[in-house]
Amino acid sequence: MANSLKQNLLALNQQSLLIEAGTGNSESISYDSAVRSDSIYWLDKKHNNAFENEFFAQIEAFIIYLNQSCYVGITGYKFHYSLYESGDFYLKYLNQFKNIPSIKYSIISYLKSNWQESDGGELLIHQLNNNQKIVPTQGKTVLFKSDELVHEVLVNQNTRMSITGWLKSD
Repeated sequence: MANSLKQNLLALNQQSLLIEAGTGNSESISYDSAVRSDSIYWLDKKHNNAFENEFFAQIEAFIIYLNQSCYVGITGYKFHYSLYESGDFYLKYLNQFKNIPSIKYSIISYLKSNWQESDGGELLIHQLNNNQKIVPTQGKTVLFKSDELVHEVLVNQNTRMSITGWLKSD
């Protein structure tokens, strides 16, 4: 599935359908390439893309599992493709909007195969005593509480591809 999603992302990029990524939300979005420089494409079931729909089916099964086993009360989700070209990054931030407390968990599913250390683009999780780097290798998925982990995407030296999103609770 990761290979199919990666090919879909590359095709969307080839068609110039990705847009500049911003920070904030629809009520207060800003665009500052000194803070964030990747491009995105929002996933939507209305696209009727077989690969995206397969991804959504897996996310929905995961949500059922989380709700039944951890009682987290997830009621929705939102995802986008994210493409970082050489030199792109995203400075330190927290995935929690003050005016949208419904965002509970952040998920990143990496689509880049054959990642090398020289590629950069690691996810850096900021913790009090021990920062942690997570390499963006294909097939790896990272899940964390949106309001607890400050993180950033380090400067990328190659193409970095992922699906990024949030699990929400009303």
